Amino acid sequence: MSTTNRWLIAVAGVFMQIALGAVYAWSVFRNPLMARFHWTISEVTLTFTIAIFVLGVASFFGGLWMNRSGPRIVALTGGALYGIGVFLAGFSADKLWWLYLSYGVIGGFGLGFGYIVPVAVLVKWFPDRRGLLTGIAVGGFGAGALVTAPVATSLIRSVGVLTTFAYLGVAYLIVTLIAGWFLVNPPPDYRPAGWTPTNLQTSQRAARDYTLNQALGTWQWWLLWLLLFLNTCAGISVISQESPLFQALTGVTAAAAATMVGIASMGNAIGRVFWAWVSDLVTRRMTFLIMFLIQVVLFWIYPSLHSSGVVLTVTFIVLLCYGGGFGTMPAFTADYFGARNVGPIYGLMLTA
Repeated sequence: MSTTNRWLIAVAGVFMQIALGAVYAWSVFRNPLMARFHWTISEVTLTFTIAIFVLGVASFFGGLWMNRSGPRIVALTGGALYGIGVFLAGFSADKLWWLYLSYGVIGGFGLGFGYIVPVAVLVKWFPDRRGLLTGIAVGGFGAGALVTAPVATSLIRSVGVLTTFAYLGVAYLIVTLIAGWFLVNPPPDYRPAGWTPTNLQTSQRAARDYTLNQALGTWQWWLLWLLLFLNTCAGISVISQESPLFQALTGVTAAAAATMVGIASMGNAIGRVFWAWVSDLVTRRMTFLIMFLIQVVLFWIYPSLHSSGVVLTVTFIVLLCYGGGFGTMPAFTADYFGARNVGPIYGLMLTA
């Protein structure tokens, strides 16, 4: 493929991630489901927990499968499972177990298979912009809620929460199948025309490609897993409760909270691109250090905040750092272990 075509692949990867990232709008479904079926907060939130957990597990198996069969089949399967899972959630009625199975398990497997493909593919297509391009790709995942939160809230008011799941499932299916078709690997040992690694890039990158077993035999893989785990715990604790959290802390309406969720989601999306770009300049290690220091301060003051503007700003910055972890870690992983097997190596790391 030509150099021009790699940008088409990048665009397809972004659209794939936007559709998958709609899962981050889950909080707008929480109160409507509780009101409709009298489920508890923990019962409804478990759906999201299951989906994110299965995403981590499925990413690993998707990475292994991608190494054997190529990225396209994994992306198409992931898109189909995700769209179908969300669609089937519309038939939950009062059956909580069906919501767990459809949205959580089936949708979660689709999320995992679909998520790992653009990350692994773009690391190989863009060795010259490794951090930035993987950041842009997963930035789409962070932007998913920006589109979905207000749309889903409007649909819930007009057609009900279950029908909203069905409509969104069909939309996700269409977008992911079209985008997934374009996701293919570059030729072996691909390099953009005229590109030579800088001294900084050379000093920060592995001289060879590790296998999964070799990577797991290093302490660096486990430390990277721990970094991603801590960063994810911080951000996901806010994302899963955003809408009701805004309502409880600031007293805004559900519609206003949905708008706030959409705005805060921009932090998740922008952070994936911004911090990935920063990591290309100041190294991945320094980037994670800065993000963690920022979050320590913000989480300390979070419970005492009640102004809607301040709460939204702090949440935006928290999600900026949360997204930064996912934007930076794929390139961090490829730096340490090479790009060839980044699918399974980073896929397993997503269990964090």
